[in-house]
Amino acid sequence: MMNAIALDDERPALDVIEAFCNRIDSIKLVKTFTRTGEARLYLEANPIDLIFLDINMPKESGLAFFRSITQQTLVIFTTAYSEFAVESYEVSAVDYLLKPFTFDRFGQAIQRAQARWQSLRQPGSNTMESPEQTFLYFRVDFNLVKVTLSDILFIEGLDNYLKIHLKEGAPLVVRLTLKAMLDKLPARNFIRVHRSFIVAIDKIEALRNRMILIGDEEIPVGSSYEKDFFSLFRR
Repeated sequence: MMNAIALDDERPALDVIEAFCNRIDSIKLVKTFTRTGEARLYLEANPIDLIFLDINMPKESGLAFFRSITQQTLVIFTTAYSEFAVESYEVSAVDYLLKPFTFDRFGQAIQRAQARWQSLRQPGSNTMESPEQTFLYFRVDFNLVKVTLSDILFIEGLDNYLKIHLKEGAPLVVRLTLKAMLDKLPARNFIRVHRSFIVAIDKIEALRNRMILIGDEEIPVGSSYEKDFFSLFRR
């Protein structure tokens, strides 16, 4: 089942989406929002499969909002204005629903989203739910940047931002929480070792007391994470 949120500045529009979602078993609408700021904060801490997104919002357009979020998610745009259709497909929208839309038309959009969601879950796709996943995309300075998982050394948390340290090149800074990042990563390859650090297990070169050595970096093991981390070496 896909988990979804809806963002629209008009409450009646959200009520329609919620009523339609309640009639479809393949989707769960977990939350609705009338403000982009609240939706953005929610996405930073909660992985979501699909967003129903109004384009014509008062302070920030739905297109600008979607380009600004770091979480990789599907989107169905909802709007009363047809002139935004071309722009919506430039950001790979699943569908574009012109208000007022019928339940049948809404169902067609959900079927398209379901098909794309299922395809992303197949081996070799760009979602972490597949055991064969090898890369992720992150929004960095309004661009989508592909990051190969095997290139990640460790991830450092900086409030609501992350610094992704790679084998080569400068670290990438993305707007995401460590919790949301951990949900994207395969548990067999990455582990959280501190409230501010996730490490790639196969990149650990040595342990010294409660310090992990990766290259020239020393990463502390927090007391709350010590038991789970050291259990890796007792298997």
